[in-house]
Amino acid sequence: MAEPEFYARVSARAGVPVETARALTEATLRTLAERISGGEADDLSAHVAHELRPLLARARVEDPEVFGFDEFLRRVAERSGATPSDAERGARAVLQALHRVIGPAQFNRALSQLPREIAELAQPAPRPA
Repeated sequence: MAEPEFYARVSARAGVPVETARALTEATLRTLAERISGGEADDLSAHVAHELRPLLARARVEDPEVFGFDEFLRRVAERSGATPSDAERGARAVLQALHRVIGPAQFNRALSQLPREIAELAQPAPRPA
């Protein structure tokens, strides 16, 4: 998926303007790269648009930082300049779009390194009955 299409998908899913979606995408991918192993981040980067790859790049292949859901969203909000609720909606939209681009096997391997609450952001919200 091309970079503009990715941003458009995040924009639609999160209900934010495309420029906000761009900031949320950059913040979410950078934060995700900190939270998963460098090798896994490199594997994910091979599946995204060329322009998005540096966001998943790590200077060194090292163990991931250990932090939970609240810190994940705090970093996304701080980096993107978004409100906490926009950061959560944006992170959810980015992870769901990333899942679609990467495919279930590779994406689930990355999600297995995350705390349950962060991994759940990638799951589609249940539709009301």
